[in-house]
Amino acid sequence: MKLHVLTRLLVIQRVLVRHGLDEFVTATHLYRPLRFLYFLQPSTWLARRKGGTRGVRLRLALEELGPIFIKFGQALSTRRDLLPIDIADELAKLQDQVPPFSEELARTTIEAALGQSVTTLFGHFESAPLAAASIAQVHAATLKDGSEVVVKVLRPGMTEIIRRDLDVLYALAALALRYLSDVKRLRPDEVVAEYEKTVMDELDLMREAANAAQLKRNFAGSELLYVPTIYFDLCRKNVLVMERIRGVPINHLNRLRELNVDFKKLAEHGVEIFFTQMLTHNFFHADMHPGNIFVLVDDPANPRYAAVDFGIVGTLEPRDLEYLAGNFLAFFDRDYRRIAELHIESGWVPRGTRIDELETAVRTVCEPIFNKPLSEISFAVVLIRLFETARRFQMQIQPQLVLLQKTLLNVEGLGRDLYPPLDLWKTAQPLLRAWQRERTSPRRLAREALTRLPALIQTLRALPPAVDRWVREAQQVSASPAGDAHIELITAIRESGKRRDQTLVALAVLLAGLMAMNSEELIWPGIIAAAGSVFFLLRRR
Repeated sequence: MKLHVLTRLLVIQRVLVRHGLDEFVTATHLYRPLRFLYFLQPSTWLARRKGGTRGVRLRLALEELGPIFIKFGQALSTRRDLLPIDIADELAKLQDQVPPFSEELARTTIEAALGQSVTTLFGHFESAPLAAASIAQVHAATLKDGSEVVVKVLRPGMTEIIRRDLDVLYALAALALRYLSDVKRLRPDEVVAEYEKTVMDELDLMREAANAAQLKRNFAGSELLYVPTIYFDLCRKNVLVMERIRGVPINHLNRLRELNVDFKKLAEHGVEIFFTQMLTHNFFHADMHPGNIFVLVDDPANPRYAAVDFGIVGTLEPRDLEYLAGNFLAFFDRDYRRIAELHIESGWVPRGTRIDELETAVRTVCEPIFNKPLSEISFAVVLIRLFETARRFQMQIQPQLVLLQKTLLNVEGLGRDLYPPLDLWKTAQPLLRAWQRERTSPRRLAREALTRLPALIQTLRALPPAVDRWVREAQQVSASPAGDAHIELITAIRESGKRRDQTLVALAVLLAGLMAMNSEELIWPGIIAAAGSVFFLLRRR
C-alpha cells in the first residue's frame, strides 16, 4: 500500500474517533489493526467527543474529511425514510451549507478565468455566497443588462483532494478483492472506476453547462421541469454563470404548505420526470438531492420543478436500458421467469444458471412484498433483497447501473418525503408501458431503419467501381488457358450487377415506405410498401 494512502487511512480513522464515531471505526474490518494505534494515543482520547448530537458529529466528520465523504452524506440525506430523523436533518445541511471559502478567493478565481474584473463583468456581485457545497459555491449577481444570475465557482485544489481519496477507495477495493472471498461479484474496483469518471466530470463546469443545455432542450415546452439558461460566454472550466431560479427549495415543506401546493401531484411529477429522462431521453439528472431541486409555484395546483447543478448526469447503453425496463415491467406483472431470463440474457448472472432456480429465488423475495399495498413497497427494499438473493447465483454488480440505481432511490426518497402515500409503482407503470409500446411501434422501427439506411445505401453505391475493376481484371486474363473460367466469372459478375440494381430499387421503395410510415395519412401504404420490399429483398438472398 502506498504511503500517502496509508497516511490518509490513518487520518480518516483519527477523524472518526475524534468525533466520537466509534461504531464506524469498529466496523472497519479492512484495516482493523490500525484502530488500536489510535485508541492507545492519549491525544486521540483527549480530543474525543467535543459535544453535539450524533448527527452533528457525523456531519462535522464528513465535512472535515472532504468532498467524497460529503457527497456520501448528501446521498444518505435523500432517504429520510431510512434514517433516524436527527441524522437526516444534519446530513441535509451537507446539500448546500458546507463552510464556504472566502469572497476574495472567489473573485480572484472568476477574474483569472474570465480575464476581466468582477465589476466589469457584472452590474452587481453578492459577496456572501448563496450556497456552498462540496466542490463549489454560488454567488448571486446581475449582468450589466439587469438579468439575475448565479455564479458558480469551483473550490480551489479540488482535483488533488479528490484524486487523493480516489486512491484510498482503489486501495480499499484492492484489499477487499484480495482478502474477502465474497466481494468479487460486487466488482468494487469497477464501481470505484465508474465513480471516478462521474466525480472527475463534475469538476469541469463547461461539461456541466453543456449538460444543462441538453436537458433544457429535452424539456423545452414541458410543464414538468424548468431548466435555467446558461450564459456560455461567461463559462469556463472552473466558473459557470446561469439564470437565477426564484423558486421554493423542495425541502422547505412548511413554505410549500403555506402556498397550498398539491403535494401528491408534485411527488408524482417527480417520478414522471425521472422516468421520462431515463426512457425517453436516456439522459438523466443524477444528483437529485434537495439542494438542487426547486418548486415554481405560479400555479400551486400544478407545481413545476426547476433543477440546478448538472455536473452529474447519466446515460445507459440501449441494451442495459432495455433489460432494466424489462425487469421493471416483469416485476409489475409478477413474471418472475422473465426476470430470471433477463438476468441471464444480460450476463448479470453466469450463463449456466438454471432459470427455474433463479425464478424460484426471485419469487421468494417478491411475493411477500406484493402482499402489501403498492404505496408501501420501497424500491430500496426490493433492490436490497434481490441483491441478497442473487449472491447464491454469483450475480455481479453492474457498475454502469450504479448511478441510475442511486438516482432512483433518491427520487423515491424525495417523493416519499413530499407525499408519504406515494405509489411509485402506479405512477411509473404507465410510463413503462408507453415506452414498451413505442419501442415496438411501426413508426419507431421506421425511424430506426431510416437512420441506418443511408449507411447501407452508401455501401451499395461503393460497389459499382469495385465490380468494374473486377471485370477489367478478368478481361485482361480471359485469353489465358483459364479464359473460359474467367468468362464465366464475368457473366456471374454482370448478373450480380443486375441483382445490385434490383436491390437498389427495392431499397428505394423501402425508403419511400418508411418515410410514408411517419405520416398519419400514409402509414398503411407505407407499411405495405416497406413490407413488400423487405419480402423481395429476402427472396433475393
